[in-house]
Amino acid sequence: MKQITFSLATSMLLVSTVTFANEPGQATSIDDSHITNIIAHSDAQPLEFILDMGWDSEYISEGRNNLDHGGIYWGTAAVQYQDLVIYTTVGRGDSETYTEWNFGLEYGFSIVENLEASIGYQRIEAYGDERGSDNELFASLSYSAVEWLTPSIAYTYSTEAGGYFIEASLHSSWPVTEQLTLTPYVTQAFDFQYVTEAHNGPNHFQFGVEAEYQTSSNLVLSGHISHTIAQEDIKQEQQGSIDSLDQTYAGIHLTWSF
Repeated sequence: MKQITFSLATSMLLVSTVTFANEPGQATSIDDSHITNIIAHSDAQPLEFILDMGWDSEYISEGRNNLDHGGIYWGTAAVQYQDLVIYTTVGRGDSETYTEWNFGLEYGFSIVENLEASIGYQRIEAYGDERGSDNELFASLSYSAVEWLTPSIAYTYSTEAGGYFIEASLHSSWPVTEQLTLTPYVTQAFDFQYVTEAHNGPNHFQFGVEAEYQTSSNLVLSGHISHTIAQEDIKQEQQGSIDSLDQTYAGIHLTWSF
């Protein structure tokens, strides 16, 4: 759960900063907390298997660092049949005892031309200083009529917290070569009793750059560097803290499809 202190639990599928594309130049959304973004719904193959391994310098979700020390390794296995995806993801802290499992499914579909949506469910189990679990329902919407600018919105509801989290993003993908694509992005996030109960509204603002290199038709190397700026939800939660509430982190992933 991203922040498995557990008045909430993580947001959909871990979060990892994974990116994957079925076609060169089709970048995904690393900043979103839904790891299923590694799946690019496509009609190219009716059945596809996806394996991903990655590492983040910090475990950042909902604008917060969820581990006291070090970063986190991620591993994902997914099966995509047409527009239905079933996945399992595991995260392990690289410097402290923490393990997180995510099990879920996602269904992607087109509403009208250039307007894509997805809905899904995820179960989260986390093991660290505290034991945590959660069930989450999530949905997303993206509009791709403009090739170089893709607005999207993601929604996650936690049954444990009884609240929801919203992320509104803009991604701008720019092919540098046939294999390499750079994607600057910005995200504005809002918390409604998902992480905290005392404040509803702006949670954090995030921006960064994602990079994706298509090494072959079925192998993608991707990475990102991101920065979060704490807003009212985080500031109220961390009143009295002498540490900076903003976060800067990076990650790298290797994704294989077959």
